[in-house]
Amino acid sequence: MTKRTFALVCLVCLGTIVAVALPSRRAGKSAADAAALNVTIQEWAVPTKGAHPHDPAVGADGALWFTEQMVNKLGRLDPKTGAFKEYPLATDKNSGPHGLVADKEGNIWFTANFGGYIGKLDPKTGKVTEYKMPSEKADDPHTAVFDGHGILWFTVQGGNMVGRLDPRSGKIELKEVPTESALPYGIQINSKGVPVFCELGTNKMASIDPQSMAIKEYALPEGVRPRRLAIAADDTVYFTDFKSGHLGTLNTSTGSVKLFNSPAEQSRIRTELRLRRMGWCGTASPACIRTRLCSSIRRRRRLPALRFRRAEESFATWRRRQTGGCILRAAA
Repeated sequence: MTKRTFALVCLVCLGTIVAVALPSRRAGKSAADAAALNVTIQEWAVPTKGAHPHDPAVGADGALWFTEQMVNKLGRLDPKTGAFKEYPLATDKNSGPHGLVADKEGNIWFTANFGGYIGKLDPKTGKVTEYKMPSEKADDPHTAVFDGHGILWFTVQGGNMVGRLDPRSGKIELKEVPTESALPYGIQINSKGVPVFCELGTNKMASIDPQSMAIKEYALPEGVRPRRLAIAADDTVYFTDFKSGHLGTLNTSTGSVKLFNSPAEQSRIRTELRLRRMGWCGTASPACIRTRLCSSIRRRRRLPALRFRRAEESFATWRRRQTGGCILRAAA
């Protein structure tokens, strides 16, 4: 990640919240009013201190895989035994592994934030194959996801691009995001095979035509900064507003947007919500997770984590002790 990218991210995180009229915003309850949720949480401490575990994903072998961004490793946890195995990456540099996803063959793919490449780990041999970005401008490959055809789509936050990689040929294609300094971040695939991604540096979401790679942007209310997303079975896009703590929805067919005020002190600038589909989380700093389509909060202070039910448009909350540098599994 370059200094310019780091500065842009800091501006997003530390920017002043401006009160504006948002007719699509839904009021949320206070943390005290939201329904309490009984949650069981298991924790496993990552063996290497300061690992900064990120983006957990379940592999074909049923194990939990995650990146260790600050110590140049990938990690594997066997949830049945609690045993860890760590896989060191290139020894001449810190690749800064960030996003991680498993393919159907059991290979583990990751984005190298600092190294400027996409990596593939073969767990059977420990061999890591590096796919270098074809442009020097493609700084900070960030989050990755496979589509139904086995093509790996990814965001390039610092380079303000999105890309796709064909594992069969190793070919990488890049496309610049129309909005300058958009900071493309989270990315997911909808039921039609269309990649949808967040633009953390501005108030927009975007989709990618899987054939031409043409990008279509969707305007969000002023001040919203989308970071992570999840897509429901009906293709409703759920996203998190990193700046103000809202949970939002986007209909990519109509462009309509709804915002829900979370009960977890949504006015706090440093609130971070993340949508997850599994009850797993890696915690570089205190964090919580959920099962199903729910949200989690990562903050320096102890705040409740949230579950959002789509049908009732209601939140439930739970609290957990503040820890970091571990892997969590939560079940309600």
